[in-house]
Amino acid sequence: MGKLEDAVNRQAELLSQRAAMLVTEEELKAKIRRSLEEKRPLKVKLGVDPSAPDIHLGHMVVMRKLREFQELGHEIYFVIGDFTGMIGDPSGRSKTRRQLSREEVEANARTYHEQATLILDPDKTHVVFNSSWLSPLTFADLVRLASKFTVARMLERDDFHNRYSQGQAIGIHEFLYPLAQAYDSIAIDADVELGGTDQTFNLLVGRDLQPHYGQEPQIALTMPLLVGTDGKEKMSKSLGNYIGVTDNPNDMYGKVMSIPDEIMGDYFELVLAEPGHSVEGMMRELESGKRHPMDLKMELARRIVAEFHGLNAASTAQDNFLRVFSQDALPDEIETVDLEDIEAGEKVGLARLLAMCGLAPSSSEARRLIKSGAVRVNRERQVDPSALIKVTDGMLLQVGKRRMCKIGIK
Repeated sequence: MGKLEDAVNRQAELLSQRAAMLVTEEELKAKIRRSLEEKRPLKVKLGVDPSAPDIHLGHMVVMRKLREFQELGHEIYFVIGDFTGMIGDPSGRSKTRRQLSREEVEANARTYHEQATLILDPDKTHVVFNSSWLSPLTFADLVRLASKFTVARMLERDDFHNRYSQGQAIGIHEFLYPLAQAYDSIAIDADVELGGTDQTFNLLVGRDLQPHYGQEPQIALTMPLLVGTDGKEKMSKSLGNYIGVTDNPNDMYGKVMSIPDEIMGDYFELVLAEPGHSVEGMMRELESGKRHPMDLKMELARRIVAEFHGLNAASTAQDNFLRVFSQDALPDEIETVDLEDIEAGEKVGLARLLAMCGLAPSSSEARRLIKSGAVRVNRERQVDPSALIKVTDGMLLQVGKRRMCKIGIK
């Protein structure tokens, strides 16, 4: 086997590691071979809709794979769906998703743009917005695009099929979403598209439509979905089970320490790209009692924090966690949240206060946390979800042992 084939096989093997689906391996090798022969990097696409302002570790799974493509010399097209975000991705939904306003989409898109460079090499990443090619399409263009796909094929999607079978409404605009995402691939002439397993159908639509526009079908590569801190659902900001890439070191460390022991292996493999054989060895040591779950989870938390904040911050976060965990003490540094619209002495609903300070994703979730006994005000436990709290400058709010802030009144 020649040097060229060795290089092709090495790239294909690396890029297919940890993948849930690859369509197809032989086509990927052919594209890599041509890339090496012509000294032309592959165009590798990831599309994200800015439905929420923060990137979390669930996104990291796919972005790490993008970085592997970058390190092999290929070009990344990070497609921000500022247009498709106003349609709303129906993937995995049992009902129509709320359509975002232009203002919401633009604000979230700016944040995505900034946070993506924490993971991807900015010098090797093309950040593009799909409104630049979708907005100019005429109605005639849309009709031509829609004519390439059938309703029967759309209803092969599990979420559409289930909703149709149960008599639940499906908006015509929801059928347009996979077509619009597919057109993204056509617009940049993508060689490869990446996504989570919940995006399988959308990736395959792009692959099906490209030949209608004189292009070679893209490779569809999906990565497993990362389970959130609850150990049940996929990581999602809306479910409150996420770890944000911009979380401060103490919060990030504490959230990792809260995950169930049985999913630690997934985090090592999917977030940190630890080789599968190494992860299997760790989990065997855990099952045999050779390693304590706490020790292994502390290693995981330290490495994840170091990835985003550096080794010193990771060590400090670990020290803070151990002190708080073992002694019920407070960390050396506690974030202060300034509340500009609240006056000192004003009474505010505790649930609303927790949501305002970012200690709960919503007032309803805050009420659940209060009922569970997880909330303290100035170290005093609160169990009344309807409680009104007199706000004072420097007041300490806590959710559990690790999430806390002081209130600043201007």
